[in-house]
Amino acid sequence: MRSHLPSELNGFVGRERELAALRGLLAEARLVTVVGVGGVGKSRLALRAAAATAVQERYCDGVRLADLSTVTDPGLLDHALAEALELTDHTSRPLRDTLLDHLADRTLLLVLDGFEQLVDACAELVHALLRRSPGLRVLAAGRLPLRLEGERLLALAPMDDEDAVRLFTDRAAAGPGGFALTEERTATVHELCRRLDGIPLALEPAAGRLGALCPEQLLRRLDDRFRLLTGGGRGTVARHQTLRTTIGWSHELCTPAQRLLWARLSVFAGQFDLEAVEYVCVGPDLPPEDVLDVLQQLLEHSLVVREDGPAGVRYRMLDTVREYGADWLAAAGDADRLRRRHRDWYLGLATWCELEWFSPRQAEVAVRVEAELPNLRAAMDHSLDSAREAHLAQYLAGTLWFCWVGCGRLAEGGHWLGQVLEAGGGEHDGARLKALWVLGYVSVLRGDTTAAVAALHECRAEAERTGDPLALAYAVHRTGCLALVTDDMPRAERLLREALARYEEIGELNSNVLMARIELAMAVAFGGHLDEAVVMCEHVLEVCVDHGERWARAYALYVLAYAARHAGDLDRARLLLTECLVIDHAFHDLLGTVLALELMALVAVDEGDPSGAAVLQGAAEGIWPSVGLPLFGSAYYNAAHVLCEERARARLGDATYRTFRGRGTALGLDEAVARAVAVAEEEPAGAPAAGGAPAPETRGPAASRSVRSEGTAGRSAER
Repeated sequence: MRSHLPSELNGFVGRERELAALRGLLAEARLVTVVGVGGVGKSRLALRAAAATAVQERYCDGVRLADLSTVTDPGLLDHALAEALELTDHTSRPLRDTLLDHLADRTLLLVLDGFEQLVDACAELVHALLRRSPGLRVLAAGRLPLRLEGERLLALAPMDDEDAVRLFTDRAAAGPGGFALTEERTATVHELCRRLDGIPLALEPAAGRLGALCPEQLLRRLDDRFRLLTGGGRGTVARHQTLRTTIGWSHELCTPAQRLLWARLSVFAGQFDLEAVEYVCVGPDLPPEDVLDVLQQLLEHSLVVREDGPAGVRYRMLDTVREYGADWLAAAGDADRLRRRHRDWYLGLATWCELEWFSPRQAEVAVRVEAELPNLRAAMDHSLDSAREAHLAQYLAGTLWFCWVGCGRLAEGGHWLGQVLEAGGGEHDGARLKALWVLGYVSVLRGDTTAAVAALHECRAEAERTGDPLALAYAVHRTGCLALVTDDMPRAERLLREALARYEEIGELNSNVLMARIELAMAVAFGGHLDEAVVMCEHVLEVCVDHGERWARAYALYVLAYAARHAGDLDRARLLLTECLVIDHAFHDLLGTVLALELMALVAVDEGDPSGAAVLQGAAEGIWPSVGLPLFGSAYYNAAHVLCEERARARLGDATYRTFRGRGTALGLDEAVARAVAVAEEEPAGAPAAGGAPAPETRGPAASRSVRSEGTAGRSAER
């Protein structure tokens, strides 16, 4: 089962009838929506139902969760769903079409959570998916129905008295006081649960306070709470007043410092870490040395949740809690200042990540930027709110080039770069020029030649007008890259040599500069000068080792493998391609991955394995639609593909070739990479790895093979 539902961190209490009803609806309808007030437990119920073995066994393509709570731009809805499905599309065609094609023949349960802020756009998307994908079922959880034909609703009411008392007692017993429900306390606890409307989001913090208060004290404070918070304004529906009362009571129980940090934390989108809190949220009334203690107290109140992951210890506020804090922050007149501090922190973080991308911390940067994307998006959004600060959004979108290009987010990068450039900001030429060349780079890789030419032409013209040598070098470089993939090798070589000369003149050295050398080596190799290309790429490998760079290293290994295969050294070519694949897959670089698969297929047929070659060609065929125009439509890049297919067909026959190629097309990305690097299992163990930083963790089943394959291939590459 390819499912990725989060594990439960505490016991699921009650809701037996609701679970049974929800499972029944899922068996009958293709769209089921759990609706109810915030904090009532919609998400927990939906995930519990989806995780049931009986439910998961119905869907051969698994159960997928799309958490939309941090998505506020309808234009990013398709991107969020594609990410949940682990589907990457670098092409210039609409991502909606890719989603429809991907799900068309799948039997899958899609769980949508937190879509209220995008209900109209989400309804349109779900409608399109259900019409196109007969095997798809959708389980949604939100405050509003989608109002689509065929939708079945489960209105989730607050817990009844029995379940509410069970939940309250269970959470209180797990606390520091070890609460036990006695006969004397039963009436008071029942009254507490009744007054809290049986809403889990109110019951759990109340239970946590029993370490300091007795049930009778809690009940008395509840009276004070209702007098202080009387509900929402005129026209607010009753269920929102109940939610606000529940959250407001938790707010009343907090100290002034806790309330202050709660309000300030509301500027974060999604997860955040302690260092960000200590910069964004401090002030004379909340000194840095107090932040950790106050944050710990909010964790104890269940107002902040700790989440451990690849990026380390991180924190998150429930959406309803965050919104309540945002209201208090706005009422205090401090929202704009905090949003600027938030933006400034993430501008600094993006700058640090760009610098550290060219270092042994490249893998750490990739993990960090993925975890911080919701906040980076929020920072760009805030900068776009004011025309005077649009240049900061341009700077941020341009600085994140390594995320868009190196971490498999070309489509989202194109979205943001287009937005920030439309916002103007002509007084800050440097930021705009950077966004332009990055947009040109992204467009080249996506196969959008028209957009690439427009962006790079404007960038070069403005760089020459303003006298910006750095932007001019990048514009020349990326124009040379465009010439390379459109088969104009003389122009590509001329422009890339010019760009490298400009880089050297201004002292620029980073992953982009290494990629210019690699692209020049590829152009030289296509021109038949393989020895010169090898010398160039071996020099790149030396620089990569010195700086711990692995992403550009993979592309240098690809060119070296191309040269080794032409020289008849098939063992060396396969080893080089194995390491190349492991690195590309670790960074989720689909372009690098599919290029390596294409070349590895030719190596396989040369080694006398036409069926394996056909499988690898099929695997590449399944990946190219998510990258762009297959092999860029280039005759040079396509030559290896054509030769491999001709030889494999000649040895297998057309029918057998199509069978094996079809098997490859059916492979997922992880399975395709695992198959391609399986030869590394046969290499002798115990040899030292090549110099340089350790590779980032490989995604999927190929992970266990990464250390051995990189060590062997790296040894060959350095030799």
